[in-house]
Amino acid sequence: MPRLSAALGGPRLWIKRDDLTGFALGGNKVRKLEFLLADALCERADTLLTAGSLQSNHARVTAAAAAAAGLACHLVLSGSGLEPLLGNAALDALLGATLHVVADPSARGPRLTRLAEELRRAGRKPYLIPLGGSVPLGALGYVLALREVGEECERREIRLAAIVVGSSSGGTHGGLEAGRRLLGWNVRLVGVSADEPAPVLREASATLARKALALLGRRESVQPGQLTVLAEYAGDGYGTPTPASREAMALFAQTEGIFLDPTYTAKAAAGLLDLVRRGAFRAGEDVLFWHTGGLPPLLPA
Repeated sequence: MPRLSAALGGPRLWIKRDDLTGFALGGNKVRKLEFLLADALCERADTLLTAGSLQSNHARVTAAAAAAAGLACHLVLSGSGLEPLLGNAALDALLGATLHVVADPSARGPRLTRLAEELRRAGRKPYLIPLGGSVPLGALGYVLALREVGEECERREIRLAAIVVGSSSGGTHGGLEAGRRLLGWNVRLVGVSADEPAPVLREASATLARKALALLGRRESVQPGQLTVLAEYAGDGYGTPTPASREAMALFAQTEGIFLDPTYTAKAAAGLLDLVRRGAFRAGEDVLFWHTGGLPPLLPA
């Protein structure tokens, strides 16, 4: 990102465009769904079930994965039930998913369990995917993603000092941490929370990293205190922009022609901008911003 780097001064900034990966407008959830969908097909499931917010990127990609594989899809989404179907919710419906809206986010899990039981009684074979696809199997997608970035850096002779990535349920951060350890790559990994307190995300990410490594036959102690998570850019929480995130959206758009979403990547970018301005990275260092996608909420309809 040469123009953004010049505007800020300091390190050379690079970007990993996971907003351009896979189908259904891409995003980090595509990498997780590669493994989870394969597992569902191996189990001969005929229906995918998952939960999220009304503007969940994970729900949208799950609906797309189901459509591409010829499976039915049910989504339990939290919202008032009065909102117009915009952004991701509109795309969920377009993809043919059945939407079940609950007012309280804490009701999503129980509703998902009941729905799975109802489908089984009706003779269906549902496959349940937890919130955000953040399970050890899904995290393997980001073990491979880090290897991919390592190969790209090697070809371009880039020596990354740090990676800055948004985090909410821990799957992406946990997978990257597992990959970092597996590859023996001494790159600084900085997770920026979109909503959760730092201790919660450190615990979730460390647990997923440890379990992802175990799936690969690697027994390693990954402690929460070994992970860097910054929660000071989350503002009032999920889906609520901050002045810093709005500035980041404008700066990325006006220097590089790259769009950020208000829920995840804009807050992660706000963290990146602040770290650069505070001198957290040395001049000339190579720093990667991982764009995890999530653009549909920007769409008006």
